[in-house]
Amino acid sequence: MQWMVWTTPTAIFFMAIAIMLSGMTVWEVISPTVERKGFLPITTTRGDRLFIGLLSAAYIHLLVVGFTSLNIWIALSVSILWILALIRWG
Repeated sequence: MQWMVWTTPTAIFFMAIAIMLSGMTVWEVISPTVERKGFLPITTTRGDRLFIGLLSAAYIHLLVVGFTSLNIWIALSVSILWILALIRWG
């Protein structure tokens, strides 16, 4: 891992994504998903909503870093709340 010059936050970030994907896989095996339509304009599965949530969280971070002087922890908090809402009601 030294050749990649990984920082601790970067390693934690990728481990968190791996844990989320593993958790979703176990959840899918235990309880198969049913497509449903929430506030998103398309029918989605849990995996679809997780993917959309992760993608939109990346955009939230890019917007905060690129256009504001807010702390990155605010972007993280907003992203976590957004993903939780999206998975639950999306």
